[in-house]
Amino acid sequence: MATWLWETADWPPTKFDASALLGAVSNARRAQGEVMGMARALGLEEARNVQARIWAGESLATAAIEGENLNLDSLRSSIARRLGLDGGAPSRDRPVEGLLDMMQDAVDGWNKPIAADRLRGWQNALFPAGFSSIHRVATGTYRTHAAPMQIVSGRLGKERVHYEAPPSKQVPKEMNRLITWLNRGSEDLDGLLRAGIAHLWFESIHPFEDGNGRVGRALVDWALARDMQSGHRLYSVAAELSLSREDYYAELNAASRAGADPNRWLRYFLGVFEKACARSTLVMQAALAKARFWADHPDELKPWQRKVVNLLLDAGPRGFEGDLSARKYISLTKLPRPTASRELADLVAKGILASYGARKGTKYHLNLPGWEPGEP
Repeated sequence: MATWLWETADWPPTKFDASALLGAVSNARRAQGEVMGMARALGLEEARNVQARIWAGESLATAAIEGENLNLDSLRSSIARRLGLDGGAPSRDRPVEGLLDMMQDAVDGWNKPIAADRLRGWQNALFPAGFSSIHRVATGTYRTHAAPMQIVSGRLGKERVHYEAPPSKQVPKEMNRLITWLNRGSEDLDGLLRAGIAHLWFESIHPFEDGNGRVGRALVDWALARDMQSGHRLYSVAAELSLSREDYYAELNAASRAGADPNRWLRYFLGVFEKACARSTLVMQAALAKARFWADHPDELKPWQRKVVNLLLDAGPRGFEGDLSARKYISLTKLPRPTASRELADLVAKGILASYGARKGTKYHLNLPGWEPGEP
């Protein structure tokens, strides 16, 4: 009996019950609409700052899913350069640049067709030295090895096979079929469903020796940008997948098996997208709060006070761990304790900060609706 979906008549994974997914699609589209509305409310500069924050989170997440840790400072600097923000510079970290090159091409090139060379270029960018850790990787080409492409866990001799992809000799044919569907065979399909199917289909083929997860998530970015017909990066599906990595792998595994429920994966993917939109809405709400705050207080604060307030604004409501204390204010501003105490009292008197607690236990938060201490 067949074990994997690609061995059955249900392959490729384009068969599903659209009527059973109407509610999930509607919820995802509603969440997307909130993101779009918030994005329109942001000014150009703040919108680019939000995109930089989302892109950085997405880059960290898509690498972390594969167990790779990126340098955050290098990442932020390179993203700022690509978005034309102050402080941007190319990273000296070649894997960082390669990952961002791939992600940028996927979203900025939403109106360009997917091609085999384009996907191979994305994978090549991830391994600029031709190695993954200490292992040489075939880059810029589909896998050709005769051994089965398997996802396994467990120690040597007691491995557990989680998935086995189609043989290497079938990869060119399978990829041509996927690419043709993406470019010409899915125009009438809802764009969110297209993105979910594309990811499952690509990951099922697993066409490269390494980098399949990152390339597959970039393909999702391309499909979502194509659906939105915009190169603006407004949500991060990778960040949501990273938060529940075990669920992500479990759902991919279930969807790739013979006899899989054709709707289960798409329902899961739509839920992930909905959560990604909700997270982006929170980021944009914080950005709007920051813009409105400085519009109301344009020249009231000293440079070091602006630094502290910006840290609080960037952290969002209840996001600054432990709230602001006199000790933290001294650490951030390098002021003597008496001066710091006077400044904190002055900021409270001006209505910029609010305080709670007493004596050495006094804490401060921005005096904004919804920023009071307590559970969100």
